[in-house]
Amino acid sequence: MADSTFDIVSKVDKMEADNALHQAQKELSQRYDFKNVGASVDWSGEKLLLKASSEERVKAVLEVLEQKFIKRGISLRSLDAGEPFPSGKEYRIEASLKQGIAQEDAKKINKIIRDEGPKGVKSQIQGDELRVSSKSRDDLQATMALLKGADLDVDLQFVNFR
Repeated sequence: MADSTFDIVSKVDKMEADNALHQAQKELSQRYDFKNVGASVDWSGEKLLLKASSEERVKAVLEVLEQKFIKRGISLRSLDAGEPFPSGKEYRIEASLKQGIAQEDAKKINKIIRDEGPKGVKSQIQGDELRVSSKSRDDLQATMALLKGADLDVDLQFVNFR
């Protein structure tokens, strides 16, 4: 019998992120504490650009965006927000969405699977994702459970389970 496999990826659905952004924009326009502070959040190319008149306000804008991401089922591990920086009369935060698994994170995941995973499980790095294979589907499911419980800085999804 052939080996069973699954892929470990880290991707953010662009449409869900866009929906979360629009919900945050709507809340910013309606909330009283954001009136007359120039609070906004928008796409700037592939990055998110958050603006407000003070450092505290721009951090509050980031909190609103994070709440909307959580409601839309997007992990905050995939949101990489920088520190507030002044730009003219306003403060800004640049945030980006992490797509794919970085090489060093892939190596960490590989090591966890090798050290703590079931014996017959093999994993290999393929670009920005990992392919995990084993003869036993139960071992693969145990590996998924192990990785879900692991404290990693990456939001993982398991796809192509066959």
